[in-house]
Amino acid sequence: MARKLYVLNGSNLNMLGLREPELYGSATLEDVRADCERIADELGYGLFFGQSNAEDQLIDWLHDAFRQQATVVINPAGFSYRSVPILDALRMLTTPIVEVHITNIHARGTMYQHSLTSTVANAVIAGAGVYGYELAIRAADRLMGGAND
Repeated sequence: MARKLYVLNGSNLNMLGLREPELYGSATLEDVRADCERIADELGYGLFFGQSNAEDQLIDWLHDAFRQQATVVINPAGFSYRSVPILDALRMLTTPIVEVHITNIHARGTMYQHSLTSTVANAVIAGAGVYGYELAIRAADRLMGGAND
């Protein structure tokens, strides 16, 4: 049975490549998905990749990840700063959580600088653009005791 990896994406990330390309670049969410599929396959993970603008959908996926003992890479986007329900769903996970942000949230306006969800993440990757997803997956794999320790 393959190890499970959930890569979850929050609000507005479906607009990657169109929305504020000066901040987020020109890659689309489908480009990110393809990269994640490649890395997950290389590392021997069964991948679930999802994006939702709805907080309740992300929570349901986190519950699924918990049930499946899946490793989680999450870009909560705007939910990072206000979503206690997502924070609580992340708290129940017993596998590594790696939070990823395309931009360097610490170099942005003050409302972007404190991520609630970072408080339960094992690692946070911020500011590496969409390449941050690959870094996050590889970090999660190492935290799980992957072959590339």
